[in-house]
Amino acid sequence: MIFATETGLKKHRVDWVLFLSALLLLAIGTIAVFSSVAVLPQQARIIRVQLTAIPLALLVFGAAWSLNYQVYQDQWKFVYGLLLLFLAGVLFFGVVDKGARSWYRLPFFSIQPSEFARVGLILVLANFLDKRIGKIRELRTVVGAFALCVPVFLLLIKQPDFSAILITFPVALIMLFAAGASLFHLSIIIGYAFISGLFPVLWSIISLNPELMDNSLVSYFFHLSDSLLSAGLFVAAVVFGFWLLWRLSVQLYANVSGLYFTGAAIVLILGFFSGVMVKNQMKDYQQKRLEVFLSPETDPRGAGYNLLQARIAIGSGGILGRGIFSGTQSRLGFVPERHTDFILAVVGEEMGFWGMALVTGLYALLMRRLMQGARLARDRFGYLVNCGIFGMFLVYFCINFGMLLGLAPVAGVPLPLVSYGGSNLVATLMALGIAESVYARRYALV
Repeated sequence: MIFATETGLKKHRVDWVLFLSALLLLAIGTIAVFSSVAVLPQQARIIRVQLTAIPLALLVFGAAWSLNYQVYQDQWKFVYGLLLLFLAGVLFFGVVDKGARSWYRLPFFSIQPSEFARVGLILVLANFLDKRIGKIRELRTVVGAFALCVPVFLLLIKQPDFSAILITFPVALIMLFAAGASLFHLSIIIGYAFISGLFPVLWSIISLNPELMDNSLVSYFFHLSDSLLSAGLFVAAVVFGFWLLWRLSVQLYANVSGLYFTGAAIVLILGFFSGVMVKNQMKDYQQKRLEVFLSPETDPRGAGYNLLQARIAIGSGGILGRGIFSGTQSRLGFVPERHTDFILAVVGEEMGFWGMALVTGLYALLMRRLMQGARLARDRFGYLVNCGIFGMFLVYFCINFGMLLGLAPVAGVPLPLVSYGGSNLVATLMALGIAESVYARRYALV
């Protein structure tokens, strides 16, 4: 792979466009957070955490920028072991908050290890793909990359923190694509993920429409996960069905290898068992979020309230907004989780269309600079690291906006640099500091 160079430009060691875009997003987010918590009883604590997290995050950014990013490749085993240790430790020593054991509670602040584990996993995957770039088109390379992810995902499921998996899984796919992995192999992984999510969705649709249970086939499908016998019969039916399809293709003289039918059956069976595991690990509030995504109007005063009120707040802002610290929907508490998941509702109400456009434009600029830094990287490891950080911001942005538009379930996903969250802010600026380190060392060994 040939990496681009900046000809005729000064060899700046800081990407000022990236840095200033992040600072502007942080400034907008801090104003929105302060406005959104004005009437909350925990207002003082939230403001104190935000004001403490900002300088700490900037210090971490500076440390990550000054450190040569290649040290992460040399010490990838330490990075991987540390992130697994932190994720495993929270299951024993963490505190339960909103139904998930995802936090270390310290005397003056709390830490959510999944935020930092995501950055660590990007570094580990970048090293793995860089070392196996000559075999990137082979299926075993793709499987090996996800084998590194599986322990992380299992530990996140045990918390449970499905939103962290929802963000991290696409990032891994983006990094594999950037490394040159086969689209066919990636489609297998995507198919598995799709099937894993499809089963819980179908079961939720049946729950929302109990009249469908009158059909014996639908009723049998709904109870597939209730017993090992039902699951075993399903596996046998899948194997027999794909065997029949293979025999039919042979009879029709179709030149299709039996491996494709075997692979499809394995993907469907693994997807089914993963879907069962997801269903069993989902908390009641997470199930409610899924049901609201499928039908927001079914519970307008309960789980669907957040989404409906957030849309009202954005619509009330109009073109110019109601003015900073003048929003009624958000400041009077009509929009729950307004300082985290639905921070854009506060921006839309108080700053209007132009505020939303500014946030969108700054995010687009930040992601463009991350890709520019990837193209200018001195080595493939730096290129892949930047691609992973770009993917992280892209997925965050798409899911958070998708929640407001009803295109994604309300998944407890913040908008980095804009939403409240000390761990997320520190981890985000750490990632940007690493990207700046790649940019700073794009020419010479410094």
